[in-house]
Amino acid sequence: MINVTKSYLPPLKEYVKYLEGIWESGHLTNHGPLVLELEARLREFLGVRHLFFVTNGTIALQIAIKAAGLKGDVITTPFSYIATTSSLQWEGCNPVFADIHPTRLTVTRDSVEAVITPETTGFLFTHVYGNPCPVEEIESLAAERGLKVIYDAAHAFGVEYKNRSLMTYGDISTLSFHATKLFHTIEGGAIITSDDDLAHKISYMRNFGHNGPEAFHGIGVNGKSSEFQAAMGLCVLPETNNLIRLRKEICDMYKLRLDKGGDITFLEITPGTTRYNYAYFPVIFKDEAQLLSIVSLLKENEILARRYFYPSLNSLNQVTNNLSHDISSDISRRILCLPLYPGLSSTEIETISSLILQGLC
Repeated sequence: MINVTKSYLPPLKEYVKYLEGIWESGHLTNHGPLVLELEARLREFLGVRHLFFVTNGTIALQIAIKAAGLKGDVITTPFSYIATTSSLQWEGCNPVFADIHPTRLTVTRDSVEAVITPETTGFLFTHVYGNPCPVEEIESLAAERGLKVIYDAAHAFGVEYKNRSLMTYGDISTLSFHATKLFHTIEGGAIITSDDDLAHKISYMRNFGHNGPEAFHGIGVNGKSSEFQAAMGLCVLPETNNLIRLRKEICDMYKLRLDKGGDITFLEITPGTTRYNYAYFPVIFKDEAQLLSIVSLLKENEILARRYFYPSLNSLNQVTNNLSHDISSDISRRILCLPLYPGLSSTEIETISSLILQGLC
């Protein structure tokens, strides 16, 4: 079976070395030395001012929404994983959807501007598949109206826009370090900001509201992560640049084999992106019937691709703002992420590509 992804695991002896240190220190959680080391190394690797390692990418979003003070209507994207929308709803906000670019798959300035009202309190947008949103245009809109900007950067680890870390745009960026991600800590995530005041809020919000061992600054949750997750991150981080290189090679092989003109469209990387991370390889088919036929053919050959993202979030039952968003709804029915992970062989890539081309005939 060829799965759509496969988690990278470092050499066991490297992880065991960290485990031996945990056993020796007896420090398992509560901002232990490995957590602090990982945060410092991630700040350096990503080129950011403040970074908080948390339990997962969803709690990162929830804390970010709370720290930014978002309430009521928040403009977001219908083309993302459900956590982007459900985190807003969990925090009592009303997601208002802006449609997406047909090939870059992120929101556009025009689509965002079209749904801004006096009730809008902020933006929460996704760098879809690690592809940067139009950050300068979004931040210009936000500045004109005094709105906060949060970026769901779960897919965008290591991405740079105009030679600057993508994580430095907006008021807050959030990351997921789930085991399927390019960089992972088994489970985990991070909250990033350049704003000192927001950083102070986030620091107590992720730790029950503690503002020191015997003082509380406000309401918080348990967003902390453990030494065991940090240990995995410290093992994976040194390999990240190499993992990006290997993923690029696989994406290049796919594109060479599948770029035959006609039915398949590829993700258009946002102009100005100076470093992309090749976290996913999505392909867009001419219609849903063609996609379903390809999925069936791949599955018959024990190859699992993923309809990521499907359905368009504006169609969910729990969403009240379910207006038509034609591009997102259309793309969600036609897009498929192909298997992508270091270790996927050229023979397997050839097999997958040949089956897709066969299915297009």
